[in-house]
Amino acid sequence: MTHRKAIVTGSASGIGAATVLALAAQGYDTVGIDRQLAGAMTTAQAASDVGGKHHALLADVADEAQLVAVMAQAVQFLGGLDALATCAGVTESSGFMDLSATEFRATYDINVIGTFVAIREAARHMPAGGRICTVASVAGLRGGGLVGTAAYAASKGAVLALSKNAARSLAAQGISVNCIAPGATHTPMIAAVWQNEALRKQVESLAPQNRTAEPHEIAANIVYLLSPQASYVTGATLVADGGLTMY
Repeated sequence: MTHRKAIVTGSASGIGAATVLALAAQGYDTVGIDRQLAGAMTTAQAASDVGGKHHALLADVADEAQLVAVMAQAVQFLGGLDALATCAGVTESSGFMDLSATEFRATYDINVIGTFVAIREAARHMPAGGRICTVASVAGLRGGGLVGTAAYAASKGAVLALSKNAARSLAAQGISVNCIAPGATHTPMIAAVWQNEALRKQVESLAPQNRTAEPHEIAANIVYLLSPQASYVTGATLVADGGLTMY
């Protein structure tokens, strides 16, 4: 595992930041990409304290030209690329009838198009054995209905389908693509929503574990899917939701 090289989008906080730190602990060198550069730099510094070589770069994953350029810079810094985790994403909780097409497109641009471009560009640089993990959500499996509604649920459902298509398309290059679908996780994305104690308890009560996940728990699963230990796993979705969707 030592000296494997990984790019993580959305590394400034939440699951992305936890993934960078978990990869660093496994001996990876990393580059984090985020539109919040200060947070991404803080993550990179924390990873450096763990060990290895780590860097942060500024990019909005919804900006194709910017992301293409930054992905190339990241590969140059790392000296190659073995793994990609696409953790960048936004939530959208407007009611169905209150949601505008503009808001819908903005959610798709980040959650779906940003994921696609990151996968495509990573595949240009990965050798056989390269591994990619996308980040969807149980909202994509359930159709929303808890916190993320129409635009968010549809975008995460699209990530699920995109991941399977990428697994098919990139198999000939020896690249594996898998997806993780987390349930509710303590990240800045849901911090404001979780201030509604009644809503938090309602959502948590739907899962047998009756709690919200911590980012490091999701990151540990991402690290597995990016590792050589998952060599025969591709096109799969790992659901990490405390049992929410088994009913």
